[in-house]
Amino acid sequence: MIARLSNPIRSYDWGSRTAIAQLQGRPSPSEGPEAELWMGAHRGDPSRLPDGTALDARIAADPVGELGEQTVAELGPRLPFLAKVLAAARALSLQVHPTLAQARAGFAAEEAAGIAASDPARNYADDNHKPELICALTPFRGLAGFRPIAQTEALFAALAVPELDRYAESLSDGPAGLLRIVGELLSLPAAERAPLVDRVVAACSVDGEFPEERRCAVELANAFPGDPGVVVALLLNLVFLQPGEALFLPAGVPHAYLGGVGVEVMANSDNVLRGGLTSKHIDVPELLSILDPQPAQPQVQAGVATGPGQWSYPTPAREFALSRLTGVVRLPAGAPQILVVTEGSMELARDNDVTDVVRGNAAYLNARSGPVEARVSGTAYRVTTNLKAPGVA
Repeated sequence: MIARLSNPIRSYDWGSRTAIAQLQGRPSPSEGPEAELWMGAHRGDPSRLPDGTALDARIAADPVGELGEQTVAELGPRLPFLAKVLAAARALSLQVHPTLAQARAGFAAEEAAGIAASDPARNYADDNHKPELICALTPFRGLAGFRPIAQTEALFAALAVPELDRYAESLSDGPAGLLRIVGELLSLPAAERAPLVDRVVAACSVDGEFPEERRCAVELANAFPGDPGVVVALLLNLVFLQPGEALFLPAGVPHAYLGGVGVEVMANSDNVLRGGLTSKHIDVPELLSILDPQPAQPQVQAGVATGPGQWSYPTPAREFALSRLTGVVRLPAGAPQILVVTEGSMELARDNDVTDVVRGNAAYLNARSGPVEARVSGTAYRVTTNLKAPGVA
């Protein structure tokens, strides 16, 4: 089966009023913020087939036919990935995602405790992990992972804010110190939060070393006044992606997208533990239990040429693989696939049948689609499974 999808748009307040509308050729700006275009079979907001059937319902009716025997055997009877076009006009919350074991344990515990799925204090939306990859369609900014300790020590010294001295001392304890700093900042009494953030932002408003980090802190404080996540953000690496560049984020790595448009692909989950820059629930002990405090430089990748008109973005995630397509590409059968057009248009041809897909839209191919020829006049992104990968926890 080759089918054009009807895809839901989520309207979180950080979303752009122009990006997704322009991508789809609709009037811009939209009436409200459009943050994420979901393409997949997540039970919270599945895509729909041309006859109106929800994609998750179609897969549930015939898992092997839709997903293939190997996918069902190794990853279960549901679509293992979720694809999105993410359009951030301002920063998302600081967040981390659990490992598979942590998600299963956390979800089971909350289910047993009778915490409603709609309860804002709920931590786990489902029992799956959420490794993810973001690939930029426009210049894209984000925070990802803890910066090397020596760099953060130099940043704190350059800011010369006395209130940061107690946290600077903890940096000498390495990862354990970073965990302690995050816990202390997020647990500050309400009366102490705004004064600390205000002093840090005042220092960041002065020209000096680390100009990008200074600008970022001021920007975040304007959007989230008095939020200790502004200071937590100073512990993280600033990342800049150009169109076509991507960044993989495994479980436990703290991150926040700051602005830009990209194709995001992840395991089929909506599990998020927040750590600041939000008005939503923050469970500090649970956050610290899954946070990876090991400093590391983010690994930005530009895509690896894997054939004519194909560039792949390797990750260890078995649930998904992302590739960028242009020109004529032959797509193999045997696994589910979602293709989204980001520039121009695409024809999907099998035998004498041709399905047209225009910019801003997506198509679904099930495991029985047979070899399909994708004729891309522009750029499309393909998401499928990655069962040859070693896997991530």
